[in-house]
Amino acid sequence: MIGRRKLAKLIDHTDVRPIATDADIKRLCDEAVKYGFYAVCVQPYFVKLASRLLADESGVKVCTVVGFPFGLNVTDVKVFEARKAIEDGAEELDVVMNISAVKSGSYDYLEDELNKIMNAAEDAVVKLIIETGYLTVEEMRTVCEIAVKAGVDYIKTCTGFGPRGVSLDDVRLIKEFTGGKVGIKASGGIRTYEQAVSLIEAGATRLGTSRSLKVLEGAPPE
Repeated sequence: MIGRRKLAKLIDHTDVRPIATDADIKRLCDEAVKYGFYAVCVQPYFVKLASRLLADESGVKVCTVVGFPFGLNVTDVKVFEARKAIEDGAEELDVVMNISAVKSGSYDYLEDELNKIMNAAEDAVVKLIIETGYLTVEEMRTVCEIAVKAGVDYIKTCTGFGPRGVSLDDVRLIKEFTGGKVGIKASGGIRTYEQAVSLIEAGATRLGTSRSLKVLEGAPPE
């Protein structure tokens, strides 16, 4: 059984809604400090604000998204996004892969793009969002192999804007295809403690959710 404090340390407390306000992000950061979440995940526009709010040795990381939500920005734009996010204070980058390139079989494009983003990211943690709901099992296998070769830190399942959220099979397959060489961030539709625990047991090492407080409600105290 996973207690509340331990579970919080696995969660990226998230608000990437297009209608989020400064007040929403301030509340997100306050909650992250109060409950001990690992990170906040916000849109690039809010990175400076979140970084300032969390600067006083809170221990909470600032994560943002790159190429969000569909991954179809050209590579140079994604590289610029990554560099700008880090300049603004982001410590972790959730990068949406180019799904159209993958569906077109253009795996060389994906590999080249990932290598350039990894070079730009320097010491920042990079999580590649592969949007599992769009992929066949074989596409997922190939994408995972390319991601491991490129040196990403995590593979993330979903944006929350795709055709579905995360499934247990997604996590199990990523774990199998990567051989445990990268972390796995389960994201998309995580709403309950029981669901969170199931995903962790399947192999997830980080969770992304906007329902973090609801998830913690079901967790036993330490």
